[in-house]
Amino acid sequence: MASTYLTKTYSGNGNRNKGTISVWCKFSREQTSSDSTIFGAGNLGNDSDCTFLSVNGNGFGNVSTRQIIFALRIGGGTVYNAVSNNLLRDVNAWYHIVVRWDTTLGTPNCDIYLNGEEVSYSANNWSSVSQNTNTYIGSTAQPHYIGRGATNAMQNNYMDGCMSHLHYCDGYYYDASTFGSTDATTGEWKINTSPSVSYGTNGFWFFKDDNTLTDQSPNSNAFSLGGGTLTKTEDCPSNVFATWNPLATFANITLTNGNNTYTLNAGDWESTPSTLAMPSSGKYYAEFKRNTSSTSSQYMMVGVAEPKNFNAWSTEYPGYTSSGYGYGWDGNIRNNASYTSYGSAWGATSIIGVAVDMDNKKLYFHKDGVYQNSGVPTSGSTGTGAKSLTGDEYYFVVSGYKNSENPSMHANFGNGYFGTTAVSSAGTNAS
Repeated sequence: MASTYLTKTYSGNGNRNKGTISVWCKFSREQTSSDSTIFGAGNLGNDSDCTFLSVNGNGFGNVSTRQIIFALRIGGGTVYNAVSNNLLRDVNAWYHIVVRWDTTLGTPNCDIYLNGEEVSYSANNWSSVSQNTNTYIGSTAQPHYIGRGATNAMQNNYMDGCMSHLHYCDGYYYDASTFGSTDATTGEWKINTSPSVSYGTNGFWFFKDDNTLTDQSPNSNAFSLGGGTLTKTEDCPSNVFATWNPLATFANITLTNGNNTYTLNAGDWESTPSTLAMPSSGKYYAEFKRNTSSTSSQYMMVGVAEPKNFNAWSTEYPGYTSSGYGYGWDGNIRNNASYTSYGSAWGATSIIGVAVDMDNKKLYFHKDGVYQNSGVPTSGSTGTGAKSLTGDEYYFVVSGYKNSENPSMHANFGNGYFGTTAVSSAGTNAS
């Protein structure tokens, strides 16, 4: 969501003592210097009064470990927070977070669930909240924010990733099993796309299947777009897509747009692999669009490389080893650190397709829809125009070399976007 956020100020109070938030999140980076705020309420001109759900927690948790935080600040000096020991470090995973609170109990309570199980807590002092204390969520006195911090000190703490199926149940106290269940075959926690819940007065349901501002609950509690652009992604809790992997990315590389845009800011060749690898069987395809204003000052390659040779090619390029290949900006193909003539040179905004047939161990590249070297991806074991693969597992890989312009490239691993621009031919769903 980058710097995108939604906002609303309610016209009437909801239940400020009790509620449940359920959301699925995929975070773009392992760690950041500030929190990734999911939802909260507070006054931008007053850092004293707020309630918010975030990952990291603006100092309440350890910002290098990505803990879940649900915090209530009252009058500046009083802070109640629940902080998970659980660390959300997997940048390829969709996490399910459920938080419920109830201050009407004799001993007020706040529970956090992660992927169906209650977390262990590094801190949780909600039992010290005075009975019937009001939170700021559901209040008319404070503006509410989705995807951004709720006070002046935290307003730039944007949600760093993607959200799906965000529920706020105003006045209701649900556990995680209301919104998900364990798959009997795989043992994985899976989404309940149509939970039977009530939303109270100020509750809502956003990001059900789209990126609109429409509240999918019966309440029609629409929020306004406060900044940025809401971008739809086919990457979702029930169908996880690859992205570029920030855990295997060097300091000179910046990943944006949900880790689907690669930019090299300085230095020689530096590579980034996909989060998901292609195993020893199956057929795989991805597209990459050059993101530049010129063709001569930006050196780039896309291709495939084996995970086991990461240390060899990560500070070079795909094709640096004997088992990998990189199709370059100049029309040449690299293998075993040597290059040969292969196809056409790229244009400033060329789209490069990479088709991998692991059943037959064949690799094909196209430029702007034309397969190079007279390749025919459907030729099976014949491998017409193909390059032969010898490994059992491969990543998609992008690499750049900075000359006078920062090399940059968008990836479409199936989401149907290059950066924030929809691919017109991508169809209407992930299939």
